[in-house]
Amino acid sequence: MKKLILATLALALALPAVAQKKAKKDEPKEAQGYVFTDIKVNPITDVRNQARSGTCWCFSTMAVLESDALKHGKAEQNIDLSEMWVVRHAYLEKILKYVRMHGKAELGQGGNSHDVPNMIEKYGIVPESVYPGLNYGTDSHVHGEVDGVLKAYADVIVSNPNRTISTAWIDGVEGILDAYFGKRPETFEIDGKTYTPRSYAEELGLKNSDYIDVTSFTHHPFGEMFALEIPDNWAWGLSYNVPVDDMMAILDEVLENGYTVGWGSDVSEKGFAYTKGFAVLPETDIKAMDNNEQQRWVALTPAERDAQMYKFDKPVPEKKVTQEMRQEMFDNYTTTDDHGMQIFGIAKDQNGNKFYKVKNSWGTSQLYGGCFYVSAPFVAAKTTNLNFNKNALSQATRDKFGIK
Repeated sequence: MKKLILATLALALALPAVAQKKAKKDEPKEAQGYVFTDIKVNPITDVRNQARSGTCWCFSTMAVLESDALKHGKAEQNIDLSEMWVVRHAYLEKILKYVRMHGKAELGQGGNSHDVPNMIEKYGIVPESVYPGLNYGTDSHVHGEVDGVLKAYADVIVSNPNRTISTAWIDGVEGILDAYFGKRPETFEIDGKTYTPRSYAEELGLKNSDYIDVTSFTHHPFGEMFALEIPDNWAWGLSYNVPVDDMMAILDEVLENGYTVGWGSDVSEKGFAYTKGFAVLPETDIKAMDNNEQQRWVALTPAERDAQMYKFDKPVPEKKVTQEMRQEMFDNYTTTDDHGMQIFGIAKDQNGNKFYKVKNSWGTSQLYGGCFYVSAPFVAAKTTNLNFNKNALSQATRDKFGIK
């Protein structure tokens, strides 16, 4: 999940009058586009900005943990946990694995949702105000240099120029991390109370064992756990594998029970219209459309059909997602592990089609202030994995899928 997709998102620039915007009186009335009605919305914290860093996996999962702390009364609305505390420790763990694997492992900015509770279990957590991780002269996250420096350093260690690995190299890594992210505090104060990173995690009730990943692919048996084969799963974290309809039912149950979900997804589709505030999976195969829809599209040439389909001046027909379709997209690389976000609600468009409400980490310069709506077919087809608190599921659901 490393897409930096930089916040060229000052994009609100020339948005047509879509979704919920009225035309001015002296202008011709424009098409309505998509209009959304929220059905279920769970508490979230403010939208953050990962800026020029490939750390969506951390921002999205941290958002889930913050929402959990809110739900359980462990924090106030303004809670802001340090993503860079987790990123810094994940870098250390990645480099340790990279060296042990003689350089035959992933080492970069990316990660996966389970990395966040894993790092918190081992290293605790601190507020953003205590550890902003900006020790290199900018006001926002820019990780190209530190990523390159760490990779070059690790490659020298792997090359083993001394013919034996020294005892100093880990201190060297820590020195680089200190230089870029800042030295780690052993204690800090909040409202007059002193905490360590571990005691603060305990205060918030954050337990690694509470969080699980769920996915849906046929190249492994359903009902079992497996390490999803994506480059950023450097820790080889395991996911529960369930049929796609069950995955979507689990997502709904988590949301209906007041929790939020870390969502790993492909965002390279033409239907990912983030600046317009939504993502959909248009059905471009006329034969797969309903009869009424076929009549609308059959008279158009392929070029005209494509132009009309992605104009999004009104809701478009979407694909009916199957298990086979999901697998084919994953196997042929049309679904890749691009980006991590937080699903926190359920909505519908003006035609009654189901959507999910999503919080992103690209800042607030966007139609809905950094949030957007994603259709159920898009989620069903393009999800790589879901991460959430297993206590959001009923005991019956947990028993059904062997979730302990």
